[in-house]
Amino acid sequence: MDPILQQRLAKLNSATDKKAIVGIRRGIERETLRVKPDGKLALTPHAIALGSALTHPLLTTDFSESLLEFITPATDSIDTTLAQLSDIHRFTIKNIGDEQFWAGSMPCFINDQAQIPFAQYGSSNVGQMKTLYRKGLSNRYGSMMQAISGVHFNFSFSQSFWQQYQQVLGQDGQLQDFISEQYLALIRNYKRYVWLIVYLFGASPAMCKSFLEGRKSRYSFESLGKGSLYLPYATSLRMSDLGYTSSAQSDLHITYNSLDEYISGLHAAISKPSADYQKIGVKVNGEYQQLNANILQIENEFYATIRPKRTTESGERPTCALAKRGVEYIEVRALDVNPFSPVGITAEQMRFLDIFLLYCLLRDSPELTVAEQIVTEQNLKTVVTEGRRNNLNIMQQGTPRLMLDWAEELFADMMPIAQYLDSAYGVDSYSTTLKQFYICLLDPAQTLSGQLLHKLLTTQQDNGSFILQLSAEYKQQLAQQPYQYYNEQQLVTVATESLLKQQHIEQLDDVNFDQYITQYFAEVPQCEDKKMAT
Repeated sequence: MDPILQQRLAKLNSATDKKAIVGIRRGIERETLRVKPDGKLALTPHAIALGSALTHPLLTTDFSESLLEFITPATDSIDTTLAQLSDIHRFTIKNIGDEQFWAGSMPCFINDQAQIPFAQYGSSNVGQMKTLYRKGLSNRYGSMMQAISGVHFNFSFSQSFWQQYQQVLGQDGQLQDFISEQYLALIRNYKRYVWLIVYLFGASPAMCKSFLEGRKSRYSFESLGKGSLYLPYATSLRMSDLGYTSSAQSDLHITYNSLDEYISGLHAAISKPSADYQKIGVKVNGEYQQLNANILQIENEFYATIRPKRTTESGERPTCALAKRGVEYIEVRALDVNPFSPVGITAEQMRFLDIFLLYCLLRDSPELTVAEQIVTEQNLKTVVTEGRRNNLNIMQQGTPRLMLDWAEELFADMMPIAQYLDSAYGVDSYSTTLKQFYICLLDPAQTLSGQLLHKLLTTQQDNGSFILQLSAEYKQQLAQQPYQYYNEQQLVTVATESLLKQQHIEQLDDVNFDQYITQYFAEVPQCEDKKMAT
């Protein structure tokens, strides 16, 4: 075991308040397309019974009216989070008629990406801005890429744990500065090892041919069924350059060695014009085509596998919130929808992420140069398309290394962390979870992508028809099961209140949309303000 990791873990194990770690808080954001019983995209508007996509705290839309997003509040219980997520699914399925939730990450059959409707958020300035941002994404990357679904895992340690950990490291100073610094250290290690997450939890080795829509691909796909394509050793086509990637962003090299450095890199991308996007135009014949012609329209356009986050106030830019108040939590964005779960993620995955993210924090985390970060991204790309190939090598400190050997080392280092969590929580589920996923190293067919592809190949079934079959099963399951955390009336009330809140926001607007956009982009993060002042 890494000696620094061993030392830090020993100090935590011997701490007076060993229970500080049990304050871990988690939240889930699960995306899913609404589809008709035949598996085609549902083009109906966001149902009024679901409330306002602009203001509902638990239920919104992502890129499209057809792309739902379920959001759980942060809690310190995995069981509670899953109960909340299930209830939001349950309420929604009962209010969308015969439509279903698409159970995979890669989209259903879509004949023409032009038919994918942008999400609508009402007539307020903030609502119009959200829709225009999506129109800009479509003009830049096409709508098909935006129809991909994923699961985001929001994660934070408690204040009491941070106070304890600051003592463990023998540091003083402002606690929030320490917290921000340590979250960035965690993120650097996450980037070094995120290939393991994609190996275990990637679940999109196949897709519908319609996703390519006549475009050429550098991948040598194999065909399956009537209309599916797959790569034999792929883990996550969603995470490949077919999915959430952007060539315009490939040269950004936003780094995570300090909060100011991260904010400056992101702010530069939001401020720097792009020759390609200038060709699209911002306002053409009096109609907006995108928010601006910069490399990124806003921070959310940055397609990272993890983000440092801070809750924003109304009208506040994310970089400004981070600069003012520091990192509050992290958002893990490398998770495919788990097709073998009705809600897209399992308790076992969440426990593994607890172990993995704590490992990333406790392990020594030197600064990542741009060159080193590029290597981490190349490792990820290799595992995305070749992860289950025998004797696959990825790069470690400039030398090729067998991926599975490296994974064995990571699992060995994570076992004492799992035992520490078991001891603190008074359970054995963390160690059990780690052993369960260790089987995936011994047999790649046990990974989510391996299981999915095995089912498709043994039955010669199309990816789309199999996912649709799962979608129908989950619709029935969700509709029949009782509510676990919320009740139906609570969710009806939240939906109704969200509609009233949207109306209130629309009534409060006192500037036109052009002025609103100008005002929104006028605020600059404090660290950038200081640069300009000097």
